[in-house]
Parts: sequence; structure tokens; C-alpha cells
Amino acid sequence: MTETDLREQICLLAKSLFDRGLTHGSTGNISARTEDGGLLVSPTGTSFGRLDPARLSRFDSAGVLTSGDKPTKEMPLHTAFYDTRSSAGAVVHLHSCHSVAWSMMPNANADNFLPPLTPYAIMKLGKVKLLPFFLPGDPAMGDAVRGLAGKRSAVMLANHGPVVAGKDIEAACNAIEELEETARLAMLLGGTGAKALTETQVRAVVTQFDVEWDA
Repeated sequence: MTETDLREQICLLAKSLFDRGLTHGSTGNISARTEDGGLLVSPTGTSFGRLDPARLSRFDSAGVLTSGDKPTKEMPLHTAFYDTRSSAGAVVHLHSCHSVAWSMMPNANADNFLPPLTPYAIMKLGKVKLLPFFLPGDPAMGDAVRGLAGKRSAVMLANHGPVVAGKDIEAACNAIEELEETARLAMLLGGTGAKALTETQVRAVVTQFDVEWDA
């Protein structure tokens, strides 16, 4: 994919997320690897609904900003995933309503944030780590991701929002949508005694689809 095409795809997918209410106002940030090892990143203070392909922050392979607007203050989150997961080709961070709500629930599991309600979140995300609350832009968020040593493709920032790395921008967006939808199911079903997948069923999904799970 050419860089021009990648710029267009970033903005198209970001607008799709925004238009469907998965992030709002000027919240959220998104990045993707370029063919030369650099990064394209959404600028600070911008809306997913109105990103300009020509104004995306452009970093070279050494991490130097070479063109575009000032990048998101959440760069430490993005670089932590790229530096620890060689398979990461894109990173998306949203302020999606149901996942944030689920992060506040007293029964949210810090090691495995999403309950096993369907196979699809397991397939696309593996286990999601629930991280504690950090001030927005705090580099300690990146340190927390680095502390996972590349063993998780997704984290949930408590009272803040999810962050997901994928092999490319489309995969990352699809995965973070699955995270939000599973959290929505969890909120809808909370306290109802609904039947989640059994441990045997979860293990069958993990085995069948070669999911990173036991780290």
C-alpha cells in the first residue's frame, strides 16, 4: 500500500469509528506503520470525524517528526506497542462508552478484562489487560504497556479507554470494535446470570485459532 493510500485509509476508518459513536469529540488517536518503517499518527486535538490525510503527523524510522501537525500526546502508548510487538502495524485508542463503563465495574478482571461471552473477542484480542488509571498523556501508560513485554495485543485503560495493536490498520480497528461490543454485551448482561463460554469452550477457541492466551 502506498503512503497516500495508507493516509486515506487511516482517515476513512477513523471517520467510520467516529460516525458510529465509538469515540467522540476530539478523543481517540490512531497510528500505522509506513513501508519505510516510519509512522503516520493522528495529530493532537483532532477529531476522528475530520482527520486530514495531508496533516497526519509523519515520523521517520528513527522516530523523528518530519512533517504534519503535532502528534497526539498519547505517543508513548503507541510506541510502546510498536517497540514490544514486532507484528504491530497499527495502533488504535478510543474512548468508547461501554468498555470504559465495564472498566469501572467491581467485577472487572484485571488480567482478563473481557468476559468470554462470544468466541470473537478471544480470536481477535486474546486476553485484554486492564491497567490502572493514569492521567491522560502520562508516559507511565507506555511504561505499563512495555511491562507486558509484548505479550498482549490490547489493554484497557481504567476510566479512560481501550488501546489495541493489530497487524495493519484494518485489523486493529476490527479488533477494537470487537472489544467495545463485548464490553457492551457484558454491561447488558451484568447481573443476569447469563451463561458465558466454559473454560473448555474457551480453550477450544484458543487452540483452533492459535490465539495468544497463556502469557
